[in-house]
Amino acid sequence: MTTATEYAALPALITRMTGDEKHGWAAESTLDVLWVLYDRVLRVDPRHPDDPDRDRFLLSKGHGPMAYYAVLAAKGFLDPAELDGWAGWGSRLGLHPDGVLVPGVEIGSGSLGHGLLIAVGAAIGLRLRGRTRPAVHVLVGDAELDEGSNHEAIAVAARRGLDSLVTTVVDNSSGSLGWPGGVARRFEVEGWATAEVDGRDHDALHAAYTAPHPGRPLAVVAKVEAKR
Repeated sequence: MTTATEYAALPALITRMTGDEKHGWAAESTLDVLWVLYDRVLRVDPRHPDDPDRDRFLLSKGHGPMAYYAVLAAKGFLDPAELDGWAGWGSRLGLHPDGVLVPGVEIGSGSLGHGLLIAVGAAIGLRLRGRTRPAVHVLVGDAELDEGSNHEAIAVAARRGLDSLVTTVVDNSSGSLGWPGGVARRFEVEGWATAEVDGRDHDALHAAYTAPHPGRPLAVVAKVEAKR
């Protein structure tokens, strides 16, 4: 299939997974970001999911992973037939993704506030091992930034100059407190490079991900209108 055909098939793949409709919006709001990453940005191969020089992608926003599973199925990491049994007895596709059971999944996630600090550690670890090629991507939600662990990770990443690290914040205005100056400003004050784009615009997302940011981590704020 062409990538356009694959993208068009994603809603049908998502509808094969039922039983967690309360998190349907959490999944749907991440769909375009996940697609652009796996289709145009990440250097990953379903034939070699453990390649030491692969890019790493960490889904910190692990609740409602239906879009994630659908993209993994579209890209060959999963058999689409597995989606029919998701969250069922004996299925390896749980309500939160499992980094041990599911090919292409780097971490178990869903408890908010863990992904970014794990990504910082992964970026530091790769640097210490002399692996300069892999990028480390992590996807978080805007409300998740309230977690104290993220404050620490944001500060450390900039001070370490982790330019292999890219954080995507899916901003659907679910955070109750907000941030003075907006989400991007939270990263900028610590020294990150930032971009704020329409979270449905594939070309804008791709341009943000591929813009150079030497010596600094990158935060891409993907604005997505919340459903009412």
